[in-house]
Amino acid sequence: MARSLIFGRYCPGDSPVHRMDPRMKLTAVVVAMVVILASVSYPDLAVAAAFVAAFYAIARIPFSYALKSVAPLLFIVVLTALLNLFFVQGGEVYLQLGPLAISQEGVHFAVFLSLRLTLLLFAASLLTLTTTALVLTDALEAMLNPFARFGFPAHEFAMVMGIALRFLPQFADELRIIRSAQLSRGAKITANPFKGGLSGLSSLMVPLFTSAFRHAETLSAGMDARCYHGGAGRTRLVPLAFSRLDAVGACVMVLMAACVVAANMLL
Repeated sequence: MARSLIFGRYCPGDSPVHRMDPRMKLTAVVVAMVVILASVSYPDLAVAAAFVAAFYAIARIPFSYALKSVAPLLFIVVLTALLNLFFVQGGEVYLQLGPLAISQEGVHFAVFLSLRLTLLLFAASLLTLTTTALVLTDALEAMLNPFARFGFPAHEFAMVMGIALRFLPQFADELRIIRSAQLSRGAKITANPFKGGLSGLSSLMVPLFTSAFRHAETLSAGMDARCYHGGAGRTRLVPLAFSRLDAVGACVMVLMAACVVAANMLL
């Protein structure tokens, strides 16, 4: 299972984190992201990272699973690091490359923002690793329902987000299958898309998009066959309900925010 993990895939388990109400988990992830974004120093990030690592330990998810889950999105971290490395100037200049320069401030911002973004990805990944797409969709709809009275399509928005989240790992599996099939037919596909040229890239993208449209048509036909007409009058097999475990989770998130603020003030 670890080989097929990707951002958006559920990792089955019966840990306290798995059993928490999805609305509480969504709120906790938002709070964790705000706390991480509000961190302005390495001690702040260290405290936030300790809490995120503790959450993974409580969820009984190995670090290798978490790393495989966020690996497809690490290009965002690399791109952010490079932009800050070359375009943020200040302090001592370490290397001059024509109009571009690597300075002390650039290195600092590149490292700090890379750590912050990586921690954000791990925090967000914990939500998808411990919550199924269907339950997450129900939680998002329940949290957006108060805005429905103002005309916001809460059910439709939550459904679209749930479908997109569910299709992420499926498309990753299909991309791997398509790549293996094309290689068996003699296609020249390399790990570097620029080296393989447009022909190598199109041999992957064209079948993948064709498969995506086919899945969309199948899903649309299935919803029509089941007389789907939106969220009006829809019932649930397992209604969402808060428990003592969610109260403990809320207290832990408050403690996390307090510890980061304390680290920012004292260190």
